[in-house]
Amino acid sequence: MVVLAGPAPEGLLAAVGRAANVVLVRPEESAEGIEAAAGALRRAAGISAPYVLVAADPLAAVAAAWRAMWEVSREPRGSEEFELRAVEAVEAWRAGRFELPDYYLVLAEKLAPQRDQQPEQRPDFYLGPLRSVRPHRVAVAAASEPAEQAAEVLSVLGSLRQGRWWPPADEIIATARGFYPGALAESGSTLATGVLPEMSDPIDMMRPWKRPSRSGGPRLNCPGRSGCCGRALWSTGSACSSSRSSRCT
Repeated sequence: MVVLAGPAPEGLLAAVGRAANVVLVRPEESAEGIEAAAGALRRAAGISAPYVLVAADPLAAVAAAWRAMWEVSREPRGSEEFELRAVEAVEAWRAGRFELPDYYLVLAEKLAPQRDQQPEQRPDFYLGPLRSVRPHRVAVAAASEPAEQAAEVLSVLGSLRQGRWWPPADEIIATARGFYPGALAESGSTLATGVLPEMSDPIDMMRPWKRPSRSGGPRLNCPGRSGCCGRALWSTGSACSSSRSSRCT
């Protein structure tokens, strides 16, 4: 079972749904939010097919709130919305209302390089904290043209790799709470963004960013979210320290 992360064009859904070995499951129109995604996942679990693609995600609200919290092009936002959506998702997961899918499939835009111009870097929950906890459970379909998206999705479905199962939902939230996407963007990685440069392998481009040395590593301002030290943190590409040790000055 594969969840298509984020919004997808209707043309893409229709094209993928016509594939002989793929069953597309959409959420019920009468349901919303986590309940809509949970219902779609339950129906998908009862389908026997080579690939079951679900166009609904129980973590969608968490992903949107996390992205908004780190969006630098908009007015600064606190973590209140993220924490609210995170609590809702974890409580629903603990109550058995949904289980995470076997895989997440992220649609990424592959842009041709432009001289003296960098692609817009936007934080992405799926390519950042979610993929950092289970790299083989988050796949990427990168295409430069809408017509190529359906073919790329089908190609990626056929090359999914096995890996460890997901950690508990609260562990994923804890990782997202302390994950800093800016360090990855500065290092040239697209792990936490949804843009891939042309002629790049999506998997190779999204290797985790290495921890800098204590003597020469950059320090970054902590946004003051719960779980952070509140003053400063060493950028590790995964989490900020919650202890007021020598890393916080």
